[in-house]
Amino acid sequence: MSKVVVKENQPAGPQEVCEAGSRRSVWGLMVTAGVSGTLVALYAVVTPFVTPALRRVCLPFVPATSTQIQNVLKMLENRSGSLVDIGSGDGRIVIAAAKRGFKAVGYELNPWLVWYSRYRAWRDGVHQNTKFYISDLWKVSFSRYTNVVVFGVPQMMPELEKKLEEELECNARIIACRFPFPCWVPDHTTGEGIDTVWAYDMKRSRGCETKILEITPETEL
Repeated sequence: MSKVVVKENQPAGPQEVCEAGSRRSVWGLMVTAGVSGTLVALYAVVTPFVTPALRRVCLPFVPATSTQIQNVLKMLENRSGSLVDIGSGDGRIVIAAAKRGFKAVGYELNPWLVWYSRYRAWRDGVHQNTKFYISDLWKVSFSRYTNVVVFGVPQMMPELEKKLEEELECNARIIACRFPFPCWVPDHTTGEGIDTVWAYDMKRSRGCETKILEITPETEL
């Protein structure tokens, strides 16, 4: 009977070394591709949130509470016309207003939040009464709106106050949440703490009523 001799620790041949190197190269490429894809996805998600900080005023996304939404709706009672939410976030104020019969529009710089807002409006059945735009609030004219909702930060309120005073008509109402405007005196206030809401009627803030009273009828000849 012939004996079979088994050689232990036999060095791998050139072909085996080549195959092992190829497998390592494939795994290396897969890992690199996975890490690169994750970084690209993370950049795409994070950039819209970080970009506003590079603009004139950082306006971070902080969702409105249910109490804030109810306070805003309270300030909209007996009101009609068009409504705009400046910095609409995930669209909850716009959607709530649309459910009350308003033609509501939201302006938001973050495209991911705008797309999500459009989905929520469609899901809640009010997409025909809502519109969401990706836009910088400083590049938009709000002159066509009679109801304006603002979730701002203190740094932006003085300049926004001036912008709205120049653009809005006398029948407009501005509703500020979390932070009031620095110069205007609110006509109505409701809520407490972070849920406080201030309402400003342009006819009083601008003195439209006084101007109307000062107009005297023409004297008949």
